[in-house]
Amino acid sequence: MNILIVDDEPLARQRLIGLVQELNGFETCANASNGKDALRLAQELKPDVVLLDIRMPGMDGIETAHHMNRLSKPPAIIFTTAFSEHALKAFETHAVDYLLKPIKQDRLHEALDAAARLTKPQLEQLKYIDEQPKVRTHICVKTRGTLELVPIESIRYFLADHKYVTLRTGDHECLIEESLKSLETEFDHIFTRIHRNALVADQFMNGLEKNSEGHCVITIEGIEERLEISRRHLPHVRKKIKNMATYK
Repeated sequence: MNILIVDDEPLARQRLIGLVQELNGFETCANASNGKDALRLAQELKPDVVLLDIRMPGMDGIETAHHMNRLSKPPAIIFTTAFSEHALKAFETHAVDYLLKPIKQDRLHEALDAAARLTKPQLEQLKYIDEQPKVRTHICVKTRGTLELVPIESIRYFLADHKYVTLRTGDHECLIEESLKSLETEFDHIFTRIHRNALVADQFMNGLEKNSEGHCVITIEGIEERLEISRRHLPHVRKKIKNMATYK
């Protein structure tokens, strides 16, 4: 079985590589220090198992696992963690395997022998293991059979159309299979609902205009496109833009 090791600490990676080398039937195919590199390697190398640290800067292990689960053949994932016993109860509840640091060889062997793939409901529940919902740093987009990570900070808006949502950055757009409601729930602290079909990033809101039909639209930094604001949401949007202008 090929194993991908992911940990932001070099010594932790080296220790795991050493432990795997001592086991028959397992070998390390690569290692990574962050979630973005891990996802890229998982696509390229198609490992059987990923030993994945949870607490990493930027994209943490749970978000990385969420994205890996969208691969056509997702690897089995075993989390490695220094979480407290209290937080680990969430893993036990959702039948997800984990290795508590410092990792012991017999426990590693046992986990590898029993490696199973995570289900989407399990991953969703794991967002709450630290008693605070985890907010993604990237949106995972599938294009031509590969996964692309789009940083949340680069997204101008989400626009719903039937079962798909268009994600728009400064230089391109793509379709994602997520509901606008779930995106609003996760990112309501940095995106604002302007219409029943649209969320706009607060940081890219420039101002308001009237279009040729007399409807109020929002101008968005970095793109020419204007999005219509519904009457219902106009007071809130106007207030938010005014407040943002005050603090600039």
